[in-house]
Amino acid sequence: MTVLREADDAAAVVVCNTCRFSAEERETPDGVRGGSLLAAALREIAPGTGVAIQEMPCLFNCTQHCSIHLRAPGKIGYVLGRFEPTPEAARAILDYAVAYAASAEGVVPYRQWPEGVKGHFIVRVPPAGKLVAD
Repeated sequence: MTVLREADDAAAVVVCNTCRFSAEERETPDGVRGGSLLAAALREIAPGTGVAIQEMPCLFNCTQHCSIHLRAPGKIGYVLGRFEPTPEAARAILDYAVAYAASAEGVVPYRQWPEGVKGHFIVRVPPAGKLVAD
C-alpha cells in the first residue's frame, strides 16, 4: 500500500483538509470540514504569491482544529493550528508564508509576523540533515 503521493517541492502551505471546523464542531451544518474551508480560502488568494497550497487528509493534530504545515526545501518547517477557516486567517497564513518563502532558512523575524499567526505555532521541524543552532 502506498501512502505517499508526489507534490511540488517548493514553498508550500500543506492544509489538513479533514480538520475540524472548530474546537467544538466537527463540521459546518452543511457537512463541510474546517480544513476544506481554510484550503479554499487560501487557494483563492494564493495565485501569484509563489507559495503552493497543498492539501492532505489528517496532519495528526486533531486536538488543534484547522492545522497547516508550512514547508520548503532546506528550511525549517512549522505546524500551526487553531485557526478559524476564514478569509482573514487565510490572509495571515499566506502573508507569513510569503515572508517565509523569501527567507534564507525559514526564519521570519517576529516583527514581520502578521497578528493572525501569533499564538498559532505548535511545532517547528528542522529540515532533513540539519538541526536548529543554539
